[in-house]
Amino acid sequence: MVIQLGHLKMFDSIRDNKLVEEIFSVWVNGGFLMIPLVLLALIIYFCAMELYFYFHNADFKNVKENVWIDWIKNSSECRGSIGEIISYALSNVKSVVEIQNKFIEIRHAHLPRIDRRIIFLSILITVAPLMGLLGTVMGMLTTFKGLSVGNGKIIELVASGISEALITTQTGLIIAIPGYIFIYVLTRKRQELAAFLGHLESKIVQYYSKGEI
Repeated sequence: MVIQLGHLKMFDSIRDNKLVEEIFSVWVNGGFLMIPLVLLALIIYFCAMELYFYFHNADFKNVKENVWIDWIKNSSECRGSIGEIISYALSNVKSVVEIQNKFIEIRHAHLPRIDRRIIFLSILITVAPLMGLLGTVMGMLTTFKGLSVGNGKIIELVASGISEALITTQTGLIIAIPGYIFIYVLTRKRQELAAFLGHLESKIVQYYSKGEI
């Protein structure tokens, strides 16, 4: 049994080493454009995850409506980011118009920042396949150069050029496709936040107009 476990560990080690060698081989064959592609991927997914956790940590979907309605009626019990919005919207207001102006400020404080991040991410994600296409062009140039040389290295140069062309294109698409999914998710969460702020504003205005606040 111990011998079998030893063989399994050795097999896993060999398999892992082969995987590392394959990844390194792909990296090298992709050419120097693999470096900016990886940096681009890191920036894209760092910004996307940062924005995703910004929405995740916001409690507008975690707090039940009946709870924050109670906060509207008694602002001293407000908690979290929703409580901060309610407290700010109701502080020193003397009319419905002032409440509406407060919510305009709240939207300007949250939504434009999110919109800028989403636009920035969209640009970077669009750049990824274009950078892969640039690698394709460079790889084809290497291929044509190999064909024009006409010596013993022709096969090596052609293979190198085709490999570079395919790997960079594939890498650009691998970066971009999940990125577009992220953009969809983040855009949807942004719309949910905007809808929640509109709903919260209407409830505050409603209770203020009735004199229940």
